[in-house]
Amino acid sequence: MQRPEAWPRPHPGEGAAAAPAGGPAPPARGREPAGLRLQEPSLYTIKAVFILDNDGHRLLAKYYDDTFPSMKEQMAFEKNVFNKTSRTDSEIAFFGGMTIVYKSSIDLFLYVVGSSYENELMLMSVLTCLFESLNHVLSPHKTKAGARASFCKDPALYLIKQWKNVEKRWLLENMDGAFLVLDEIVDGGVILESDPQQVIQKVNFRADDSGLTEHSVAQVLQSAKEQIKWSLLK
Repeated sequence: MQRPEAWPRPHPGEGAAAAPAGGPAPPARGREPAGLRLQEPSLYTIKAVFILDNDGHRLLAKYYDDTFPSMKEQMAFEKNVFNKTSRTDSEIAFFGGMTIVYKSSIDLFLYVVGSSYENELMLMSVLTCLFESLNHVLSPHKTKAGARASFCKDPALYLIKQWKNVEKRWLLENMDGAFLVLDEIVDGGVILESDPQQVIQKVNFRADDSGLTEHSVAQVLQSAKEQIKWSLLK
């Protein structure tokens, strides 16, 4: 009697799906759903960064892809995220197929948004860097020389102390500096820097390069705008 051909041996992990030898032919396997396949690694880690006040109103925001292409969609997303996170003690939320890490302090809420499969630790490193860098740039009671001295002696302790003085009004008065800090950390969704010391050094370098050592970053940028305006009028 002729022996039936044995079916090919299943690949590892497919033993339960494979038919025993001599049984009916297994059905042809279709393509795996896209959601089950491993995601290709990408440098485009960040989908959005935004800062809200304690009423959920936008103070600063940057979106790096077309998930929310219109201002209306962005504002609705921010409001929903705020409603979900403003009364919880957690620092990580999953909402709308996205991973969101956030911090709150006094009357500010800072958010960093990534895709659902993004590493939370990576997103948190961006949030921490933004948090501490803004703390330094927006500190209201500091001179540049004093800030550098404190930063060099004990950066962690300095940042913790100074952040207690940063509020919504300081952010609004130094919005240019805040955007400058964010641009040093994230560019087009790609993480450029996650070390606050490096970000602060780059911001200080830009201020030093202008020759106005006692001016804030916002004042330096305003001065540059004025120079461009007068050069065009000549």
